[in-house]
Amino acid sequence: MARDISSISRFGLTEPFELQVARGQITGHSVVHVFGHNPDIDTSEETIWPTNGLVGHPASPTVMQISSSSADDAAAGTGARTVYILGINGTGGYVEETVTLNGQTEVNTVNSYDAIQTMTVMSVGSGGVNAGTIYAGTGTVTAGVPAVPYSAMGVGDNTSLVGHWTCPVGYTGYIIFGTISCGDTNGNQYITGRLKLRGADGIVRTAAITTLARGSASYDFAFPVKINPTECITATAIGSGSNNDVSSYFQIVLVKDAE
Repeated sequence: MARDISSISRFGLTEPFELQVARGQITGHSVVHVFGHNPDIDTSEETIWPTNGLVGHPASPTVMQISSSSADDAAAGTGARTVYILGINGTGGYVEETVTLNGQTEVNTVNSYDAIQTMTVMSVGSGGVNAGTIYAGTGTVTAGVPAVPYSAMGVGDNTSLVGHWTCPVGYTGYIIFGTISCGDTNGNQYITGRLKLRGADGIVRTAAITTLARGSASYDFAFPVKINPTECITATAIGSGSNNDVSSYFQIVLVKDAE
């Protein structure tokens, strides 16, 4: 006979705080996982995300254009068909919607965004994954690529892997763990990775820095790094040479303000 597997906490005992947060048992607490990946970091500083350059915020909350580098990511295509967007609006709160893709032709969002937190594929065709790189951005869209991207989803990922996160109003974030890793085609190369914090004053400051070659560096923050409402964190890297494949990860506990 099958047996139900329960939790010891249901019987007045204890279990790790981290597990209780993940299970939604601690009121006002949740965990946020922020993964980033950039397969080609060269000798200019770039955000750890699936496209070039540094991710930023628009000058004011704006309607985003959602597009793909592949025509197969469309309502009746073999790739991604619909994408869920979670972002931050003009008042610093969460805003969300689901967009039906139209290949390389941009589709405007209903909401205006100050930042995109995540993009997730919600429905697919026979291919099972997004066939192209999916973007959220502004400006002229050329072959599915916007002039100014604010988020990106790599081919086949079905979710955006962007090393960037904004703390919503009404919450405080605490980074409790982070890691960065890299590999390259030349064993003599190295990267310099940075954790950057944009404060409420709009100034972006380096909060942590590390240099490594072909490997990874992990950080357990015994005293967590605090992220105040509207502040954001970004993982960036710059290579001593070209063609560096870099990944990053943040683990954040998000605590809701007392009401």
